[in-house]
Amino acid sequence: MKLTILGSGTSQGIPVIACECDVCKSEDPKDKRLRCSAMLEINGKKIIIDAGPDFRYQMLRAGVKDIRAILLTHGHKDHVGGLDDVRAFNWVKHGAVDIYADIRTKEIVFKDYSYAFSEYRYPGVPEMSVRVIDQTPFFIDEIEVCPIRVMHHKLPVTGFRIGNFAYITDANAIPEESMQKLKGVEYMVLNALRKESHLSHFTLRQAIEVLQQLQVKEAWITHIGHQMGKAAEVTKEMPENIHLAYDKMEVCF
Repeated sequence: MKLTILGSGTSQGIPVIACECDVCKSEDPKDKRLRCSAMLEINGKKIIIDAGPDFRYQMLRAGVKDIRAILLTHGHKDHVGGLDDVRAFNWVKHGAVDIYADIRTKEIVFKDYSYAFSEYRYPGVPEMSVRVIDQTPFFIDEIEVCPIRVMHHKLPVTGFRIGNFAYITDANAIPEESMQKLKGVEYMVLNALRKESHLSHFTLRQAIEVLQQLQVKEAWITHIGHQMGKAAEVTKEMPENIHLAYDKMEVCF
């Protein structure tokens, strides 16, 4: 399995528009973050997790020519705002792109992209085959995907486990049932917005505690805000096996 971090930033990305803080003005490439997204390559198949407003550029930057499917964690705009650009893959595939999402997220996609699902569609609109998932494991060809329910304040969000890897974003609580599903995970991506407390996101300390409780071999923090601080400085405070993710990071395991 190969993991590529397509974007490691929170909803505004980094730099934030009009912000003059040290992080937003940093020249370090690891401090420049597109909206949160990832790509898994398994047996030659590319599976994308979330397609936010930076989706088009993320695909171009990573040189992606085709995708097998998109997994959606939830319906917030920074995670679904780029779905119109699946049109390019429709042309490559000569058909619809498979989208996997829970019922709440599916309804948001149908609302936001109503023109793609109307009875009379304008030529060239995106073609998406939205497949509703719940907490039951499902297969994408031979690849088993286990949904993991987490909470984003009061909003249920879907994380995903594939084999010994798990990806969770936009969470500030993981129910015990979901922690049980995460047992045995060796590699994990988990969100942490900043060091200070937040209504709907883990802090850095809270995320580290979750990862240490799960005893993962290696983990990466994503969905990072500019309040976190410069990557080079925050990295010094991290356990050896837990890292800040950064855009274009690639890991094989």
